[in-house]
Amino acid sequence: MNAVFMREAIRLSVEMMRQGRGGPFGAVVVKDGNIISRGYNQVTTSNDPTAHAELVAIREACRLLQSFRLDGCHLYSSCEPCPMCLGAVYWARLERMYFGGTRADAAAAGFDDDLIYRELALPHGGRQLVTGQLLREEALAAFEEWRGKPDKIAY
Repeated sequence: MNAVFMREAIRLSVEMMRQGRGGPFGAVVVKDGNIISRGYNQVTTSNDPTAHAELVAIREACRLLQSFRLDGCHLYSSCEPCPMCLGAVYWARLERMYFGGTRADAAAAGFDDDLIYRELALPHGGRQLVTGQLLREEALAAFEEWRGKPDKIAY
């Protein structure tokens, strides 16, 4: 854990928010004691609801390392990641994650990620988002083919 890296994530969040480039969120990916990528919230400037600071930093780190895995890397985020970003942290196989503010702090500022956390705990039929399943058997064919694919890259 290194306060210098967290301060950089926080600095990014404040600087970019002040410049009108997005919400107050920043993140850095660190490998071997060096920052390899930086990200800040770009949701409103890019019209991309997935352009959260953590995802921007993870995408850039993967591009620079030419890998979809960030083994040995650490993420420093100015705030506790939302469920989408937390999923990306796990998928990227980051070794460690540190955050500044909590999801409760974000909710108090108007960013209610807790709604998504609560929704994920509900069965499909109990969620606010109308959800239905279609053509499961047809969809399973892709998984069957994947299981037997000899040249697949497991992730």
